[in-house]
Amino acid sequence: MKRFLPHEELARDRRFKRSSSRNELFRSLPDDVPTIVRVLEEIAPKLRARVEGTALEPVFDDLGPGFMFLTTAAGAASSTERTPLQLRAQLHGIFVGELQALEAASRTLFDFPDAPWEFKMNMARQCWDEARHVQIFEKLIEHVDGRIGEFPENTFLYETACAEDPVLRVAGVNRCLEGLACDAFRSLIEYGKAQGDDVMAQAADFVLADELTHVRFGSDWVKEFTKDDPERAQRAKDFQVETDTRFSFGTRDIAREERLEAGFTEEELAQLDEILAQGPQRRTLVEAANILKDRHQARARGEAVGPFAG
Repeated sequence: MKRFLPHEELARDRRFKRSSSRNELFRSLPDDVPTIVRVLEEIAPKLRARVEGTALEPVFDDLGPGFMFLTTAAGAASSTERTPLQLRAQLHGIFVGELQALEAASRTLFDFPDAPWEFKMNMARQCWDEARHVQIFEKLIEHVDGRIGEFPENTFLYETACAEDPVLRVAGVNRCLEGLACDAFRSLIEYGKAQGDDVMAQAADFVLADELTHVRFGSDWVKEFTKDDPERAQRAKDFQVETDTRFSFGTRDIAREERLEAGFTEEELAQLDEILAQGPQRRTLVEAANILKDRHQARARGEAVGPFAG
């Protein structure tokens, strides 16, 4: 079997549509409504191509290129007319994330045959957990009347697991992405409780317990792999910050208690707060999205729409 498998070679069946979108574009936007409107209108054809053939295609056709800020990026607990779509999109995103996390842990187990035995056992345990998570979220998708392949899949989680140094993999995947999963699952638990959905709340709670273990694996092995090697420790820290920055578009609540329990420090959480504060704020995005919606719908009615001046 091939070691260090690139993300382009991940196998999927015909249900899946793969998207090459990245968060970098949105993170580079200023906190300025007119600029966001102009940029998204320029790339509107590309945005639509990414969702063509998925459940988001009619949403784009209805709301225009800012649709993600009115639907899937607005938070699963938001009370809007598209809440079912939001929830299905979030669960589908977690499902493919768990699938890629399974692939990442198994590739890490296979790619480093000379790694310590305890490290291999931890990665094998994580494979078992991730396989169970894939099954859980497949069932949760059915629970909310969704289907696999309804939304496009991004591979940037797996791409984080393609580093050739195992310490970078556990820094990026276990500490950053599994930490982000802690945030998402704490939010899902609260959403399930608020909606009286015990299935959602309990399933997310079970998965969160595993994620704490995975983050702790990362915390422990970053220390072990970098002891007496300050340069490697700095590379791991820089890679984690880089990964956090890529995946921290928009605002979210940090599961502080869970992250501290899994080995994060207060200093790291303060740094994450700073990262999350960068880029456009949600209120700016929603305001821009509503302007984009009005202009998009005006075009659909055949009305002349000139350049947006703000």
